[in-house]
Amino acid sequence: MQWMSNIGVVTGLAAFALACVPAVAQAQAGKAETGIYSCTDSQGRRLTADRPIADCLDREQRVLGPTGVERRRVGPTLTEVERAALDVQRRQQIQAQQRDRDEARRLRALASRYPDKASHDVERAEALAQVEEVASLARSRLDVLRAERKKLDTEMEFYAKDPTRAPLPLRRQLAQSDESLAEQGRFLAAQEQEKRRVHQRFDGELAQLRVLWGAGS
Repeated sequence: MQWMSNIGVVTGLAAFALACVPAVAQAQAGKAETGIYSCTDSQGRRLTADRPIADCLDREQRVLGPTGVERRRVGPTLTEVERAALDVQRRQQIQAQQRDRDEARRLRALASRYPDKASHDVERAEALAQVEEVASLARSRLDVLRAERKKLDTEMEFYAKDPTRAPLPLRRQLAQSDESLAEQGRFLAAQEQEKRRVHQRFDGELAQLRVLWGAGS
């Protein structure tokens, strides 16, 4: 009877061992899945990590062993829609980074151009003087147009009771005078607006320069 008992024990152990084989295989397979992930992202950077790399989910990743030997490759895990969204996000990030670099260069150039407030004030005055020169010419032209209009109004006094009796050339001259005066008025208003833009530009630059000058002191 003892030998039958021993056979039962052996049989049970064998069954237990057979049951453990799949579990051991799964454990070994799981261990084989680990490694060093390597890829080149959309910006050309070579990346490595001990897990799938987020920046390379849209492309193939190599899985390397401890000695650097390639074990396998992992394909993209994103859908086309997800990859498209990721590409848009990356482009936006690149554009934002480029804007930041451009702004940094602009600020460096601004500080180099205006080392102090006096130099900035000089250029503001020069910019305003250029606008004022154009406005002065426009005002002179407006004075001429007003003098011409005064002569035309004097001629029209003869037809004050019935303006329709005025000669056609005279009426045409009056219409042209109205148009010229209005156009010149609009031009002068534009020059005043340009002066305001100049002040706004230099005021904005001055606010930035005060920070830059303070940082450099």
